[in-house]
Amino acid sequence: MAGDQGDPASGACGTGPATAAARPERLAVAFSRLLWGCGVKVPAGAAMTYAEALSLLGLSRLSPVYWAGRATLLTRPEDVGAYNRAFAAFYFGDVARPDKGVRSGRTLALLAGARDDGERDRDDQTAGRERDGEPAPLRYSHIEILRAKDFAACSADELAELERLLARARLRGPVRRSRRYQPVRRASHHPDLARTVRRALRAGGEPVRRAWKAPGVRPRRVVVLCDVSGSMGPYSRVLMRFLHLVVSGRPQVEAFTIGTRLTRVTRELSVHDPDVALARATGRVVDWSSGTRLGEALREFNERWGARGLARGSVTVIFSDGLDRGDPENLAGEMARLARVAHKVVWVNPLKGSPGYAPLARGMAAALPFIDDFVEGHSLSSLEALAGLVGNE
Repeated sequence: MAGDQGDPASGACGTGPATAAARPERLAVAFSRLLWGCGVKVPAGAAMTYAEALSLLGLSRLSPVYWAGRATLLTRPEDVGAYNRAFAAFYFGDVARPDKGVRSGRTLALLAGARDDGERDRDDQTAGRERDGEPAPLRYSHIEILRAKDFAACSADELAELERLLARARLRGPVRRSRRYQPVRRASHHPDLARTVRRALRAGGEPVRRAWKAPGVRPRRVVVLCDVSGSMGPYSRVLMRFLHLVVSGRPQVEAFTIGTRLTRVTRELSVHDPDVALARATGRVVDWSSGTRLGEALREFNERWGARGLARGSVTVIFSDGLDRGDPENLAGEMARLARVAHKVVWVNPLKGSPGYAPLARGMAAALPFIDDFVEGHSLSSLEALAGLVGNE
């Protein structure tokens, strides 16, 4: 099989069809070497993971073999094209030019078998047009379009699909420097005398190997305040799903809703099941889809929770459109108090993604001078960007 075809990494992008006689480990190593020859950086140990997958899936059907390789050997979306060409060359002997792509009949049969029937029919039509000399129509990615679509413009089915895709925007979480020291291998400015002495005693009293230590890191607290007023209605449900991922996915996270009052929903959103967590949170919030009094809600947060140190040194994220019915001077004063104790204040406004938007609302204009990052939050891609922004703190 692949192991009997010589070095599969030699040549442009393939050496010949793979038969069904090779062992999975030989096939996986040979195919990984071929991917390296095509410019795909396969992670260390991925070939053995691929071999284990092939041992479980078997080699009788190529669709699982194809997807097992994509799941274990690739780390970047841009490598999919090179992977398809290498797969066709390795398993079918179909050496395609990189600028032409993989479009042989057998390769299309494989890729069509790995997708649904609708995509299979479209691929057959595309192959027929190419054989007749007609240009193939351009194809688009429904997921990519959905990622950039405004939540307010999505249908119920699209919102359900977006909620399933929200897991990609999971917050890794910021860290801060700890006062505690931890052992390190490299030399630093802080020698670890206790460990050095213990090593010296084992070596007859000679400090042959010195030990070092350095300050460790701890998770930085994240506080999320989500506006659930009527003006945020098209976005509230998706944002609450995002809050559930943030709260249940890592420690040191506190979640509140703000409308006409402040409600803490950290315990309700800590449940693993997203539907149960959302039902409990919405059941606790009595001012859902009501008015907005951001200044009064922030005053309650600063006095009840900020004074206890919950916001001190934290990354505070506020989801709101800034359409406040209260006094903007009160909001400005409470934002100033919050900014003095928080490490960073991030304001996420779904309206910021609209063309021609300007923060002219009284509440938004009053809060803007005390915000470190003012970002949009109207789509899945914007929430993914927010997760990266907060996680890199």
